[in-house]
Amino acid sequence: MRQGFDRLAQTARDRIGQDPQGGDALFVFASRGARRLKILWFERNGFCLLYKRLHKAVFELPRSVAGQASVHIDSVALSRLLAGVAREKRGRKKM
Repeated sequence: MRQGFDRLAQTARDRIGQDPQGGDALFVFASRGARRLKILWFERNGFCLLYKRLHKAVFELPRSVAGQASVHIDSVALSRLLAGVAREKRGRKKM
């Protein structure tokens, strides 16, 4: 999650094989714990980056098909993804 605009765009080119400057796609990057999310997209004259961090929830990431580097989702699935899912409270076990 330490990558900025240029490194995320290069990652999209290298791993997915798509040009982020095409302007017709959003590129979503999630942290390992699924609590942080970055979305990169290109508008007419530059990149935009949305960064969202959840505190009491996690992002429910769509499952990818084996061997594929990317997953295509629609606007409804993106909305659900951004909403997150509440996590179970973790507490100490009483003995």
